[in-house]
Amino acid sequence: MQDTLDVVEVEGLDWQAVRNAVSPSSIRANMRSTVERMEALLDRADGPGMLFDNDRADPADKVIQVSAVDAASQLWIVGDLHGDLLALEAALATMRDPAGQASDEKPRIVFLGDLFDDEGFGLEVLLRVFELIADAPDRVCLIAGNHDEALSYDGVRFASSVAPSDFVDFLNANLAHEWIERAGKLAVRLFARAPRALFFPDGLLLAHGGFPLVDLHPRLAETGDWNDPMCLSDFVWTRAHPKARKKLPNRFSRGSQYGYEDFAAFCSLSGGLGRPVTHMVRGHDHVEERYAFYPAYRAHPVLTTVALSRRLSRENFGSYERVPTIVQFVEGALPRVYRLHIPADIIRGVYPEPAPGRLESETI
Repeated sequence: MQDTLDVVEVEGLDWQAVRNAVSPSSIRANMRSTVERMEALLDRADGPGMLFDNDRADPADKVIQVSAVDAASQLWIVGDLHGDLLALEAALATMRDPAGQASDEKPRIVFLGDLFDDEGFGLEVLLRVFELIADAPDRVCLIAGNHDEALSYDGVRFASSVAPSDFVDFLNANLAHEWIERAGKLAVRLFARAPRALFFPDGLLLAHGGFPLVDLHPRLAETGDWNDPMCLSDFVWTRAHPKARKKLPNRFSRGSQYGYEDFAAFCSLSGGLGRPVTHMVRGHDHVEERYAFYPAYRAHPVLTTVALSRRLSRENFGSYERVPTIVQFVEGALPRVYRLHIPADIIRGVYPEPAPGRLESETI
């Protein structure tokens, strides 16, 4: 495994076309059709047939051992979006034209979760991802993030077990709107069945957060049950410490971290269970550069990628405009990182910087 990343600076896209594609009104105008298509897909007796579904050990398997990756078709990985419709459209434009040669082939995409919350355009990002899935379900895989997994519906109202949870507030404020309510219910259904991790044959692990921590290793070694609820939770909720050797699991606050020796221990365990792991790509941590490659994890590299073009309200430092990243799968190597240099005036045009003490808000 190489010690450095291949980083591509994406500056020459038609940024005005990207800006024009950010059309919340158009997405909402198609909401009924989009929701009905997704409902029909999830209602299929044999399942929706999404990317890597054929590799599930059974329909309930959420920790998928991928049998093979088609090297002839590009595979892209998109980290946290949190309502960032601009970053999503920039990512899709990059996938269509990664090397100045536009292609009509629909990209294969793995989303690492956290589609909503943190203001922005949570509904529109959700609907846009629904559109991508409905158009080509076998080319999209959606891994659940902590904000996605936290969303629930009790038959009357939506709720969330994580903060911020402004998307739930938005859904509950629009319960009288049939198609918004149905979109929210669809999200709950979709993420309930979504995978929590993908194990690739070249040793790549994809998850939103991390991996089962050291206190779960003895039981996992004994049972081989990757779908144990505590294991599933760790794939979603755990965070990478950039320098620590080891961290004690902290399950009371869902704030468990891991260090590089913890990841090495997991790689050893996983290999013994027939799922060799050499490196990992994840989201979850909103690093300022929107990607992070930790030198301490040199033996077993970890790459964090998030697709956020703006500073979130809960981020206290750094410039308002950010450079979102997406990554491209490279078999047997670390993924290639694409930094999407969206012009600052476009970012501020889509997301005006809130005045101090005020948050962005979604409106119908």
